[in-house]
Amino acid sequence: MTACAICPRECPVDRSKIPGVCGMTDDITVAKAVLHFGEEPCLSGKNGSGAVFFTGCPLRCSYCQNAEISRELFGEKVTARALMRTFDALIEQGAHNINLVSPTHFAPQLADILRAYKSPVPVVYNSSGYEKVETLRLLEGLVDIYLPDMKYVDSSVAKKYSGAENYFEFAARAVLEMNRQTGVLQRNKEGMAVRGLLVRHLILPGNVAQTVKVLQWLRENLPADTAVSLMSQYTPLGQAKNIAPLNRKISLREYSKASDALLTLGFVNGYIQEPGSAGTEYIPDFDLTGIQNGKD
Repeated sequence: MTACAICPRECPVDRSKIPGVCGMTDDITVAKAVLHFGEEPCLSGKNGSGAVFFTGCPLRCSYCQNAEISRELFGEKVTARALMRTFDALIEQGAHNINLVSPTHFAPQLADILRAYKSPVPVVYNSSGYEKVETLRLLEGLVDIYLPDMKYVDSSVAKKYSGAENYFEFAARAVLEMNRQTGVLQRNKEGMAVRGLLVRHLILPGNVAQTVKVLQWLRENLPADTAVSLMSQYTPLGQAKNIAPLNRKISLREYSKASDALLTLGFVNGYIQEPGSAGTEYIPDFDLTGIQNGKD
């Protein structure tokens, strides 16, 4: 038996036969492919980011905004050629980039596909940050823009909310590797991202201490002009509706503390989401739209 070693879970299963913690076998499964206008301005631009949403996830976040695909595993299996046709369709619609959303558990297959595809637009690797450096190195030279989350620093919080007490240990190494591969975020004359690292952090209610610790670590361990996106869009969904303090949106006081920390620490490159951004408009309807899965 060949055990899966793609993500930090290192599931003791052969994913050619049995799903791992991510919920997936090694069959690439996709839930939607669409021009997405809810990303950062340097990714969405005027035409939208060509977002491809993959089914499954190695993390088990109790507050997941995309639980329909990450936990309920909605999606459709696609071949490599079908996925390439999906990329083509998005580019033909004007997508500024190909945005691979939650791709971690399919990284080796995606590396092979991207090597063959040779995308004419930047490729974005949009992940939870829960990555192994060895897996990321399979993608070197194939991914133009890394868009990881950095969720928490404290292992107790990571275990409580995502079932992964080693989250920060792996996310910290992963972000450093992403920075090594692509460097500080670069934009073209139109302001669109073409290469580099953009780190996201979602402010969680009752957890501003984690926000401050994440920002401090980023400031101390990455270049001063590293791009950071501080997100205030948290909305309680699914299990989170029954878990305090996740059963509410962030308060204005929490938003102010988080944004003040970003500015006090001297971050000058990136984004702060406006207060009151919480809502379901950032959550797509997963309906298999855009998947070019005809006969091969």
